[in-house]
Amino acid sequence: MNQHYKVIGISSSGKELEEVKNDEGIETYIVEMTRSITLIKDLKAAYKLYKFFKKEKPFIVHTHTPKAGTVGMLAAKLAGVPHRLHTIAGLPLLEARGAKRKLLDTVETFTYACATQILPNSYGLESIILQNKYTNPSKLKVIGKGSSNGIDVAHYDSKLVSEQTKTDLKKELHISDTDVVFIFIGRMVKDKGLNELVSAFDKLSKSNKNYKLILVGPHENHLDPLLPETEKLIEHNKQILAVGMQKDIRPYVAISHVLTFPSYREGFPNVVLQASCMNLPCIVSDINGCNEIIEHNVNGLIIPVKSETAIQDAMQFMIDNPDKRTEMANQSRVRIVERYQQEYIWNKLLKLYKSLE
Repeated sequence: MNQHYKVIGISSSGKELEEVKNDEGIETYIVEMTRSITLIKDLKAAYKLYKFFKKEKPFIVHTHTPKAGTVGMLAAKLAGVPHRLHTIAGLPLLEARGAKRKLLDTVETFTYACATQILPNSYGLESIILQNKYTNPSKLKVIGKGSSNGIDVAHYDSKLVSEQTKTDLKKELHISDTDVVFIFIGRMVKDKGLNELVSAFDKLSKSNKNYKLILVGPHENHLDPLLPETEKLIEHNKQILAVGMQKDIRPYVAISHVLTFPSYREGFPNVVLQASCMNLPCIVSDINGCNEIIEHNVNGLIIPVKSETAIQDAMQFMIDNPDKRTEMANQSRVRIVERYQQEYIWNKLLKLYKSLE
């Protein structure tokens, strides 16, 4: 985009913002924002953004994530920014209940009212937004076939991981060539289906020492903690390999056979795109985004949400049917290359920006 517009990136402080500044060659500006509802801090963030927008007079303000959307769209509207776009990459509120759900519904509706256009990153998410009557259909637009940013198909290529790298990593993790390896990638939280996945795998692993489950991702105990019994299983089951946050997930994907991603809710999950692009069949929940990338029995398996039994059965199927697993793997990358290349998404988004001129 910075070949066509002056781009300024705004977020909370941190090394990620510094990386964006250096990698993308854009200006950046710090506005501290929290992920939870913190009224005073949120008002301060909105006011700081308002002052910044009044000074810069942007043509477009485009927000991502719920909090940046709420404070950003409010500030942009008050500052008179003509084009206010907000991308929806998931709805955390779908798991909320009671008074909290009513509050979050109100905030969501308010955010959409401040925006001039809402960009859900999947068709399933668009349907959910319409069902909940957060905004009018005329404000909604899905870019391309879905996804917030597409995927760098040249980067997520299993051929780029050397045999030596794979051998060394398997040795480090005590994985043998006869093991069937499942992998989960994402935040280690309840909403990603980790409680059910870990419990299902623990039962499965009791029957055979040649099954392994790699867990890649950070814990977020302050936001959405796992059950204590799940944490105990992760700690004590030697066939569960929790490797924490990894800057480069490709070596871990390259030594795995199946992605297990039983999330409760998603927008358009990058993890499923990335693993599929590296020739992994995927076990995913029947939720928006996941069921748009994966076609059941073609490039993976789609299972009911929050079902430990379904997860265990799907993993057992992948173990018992290596030929079918290989057939699914052969279908995985080609579908991503056809539909979700980054350049395709970028050009569609640029076309939208240009249409506003």
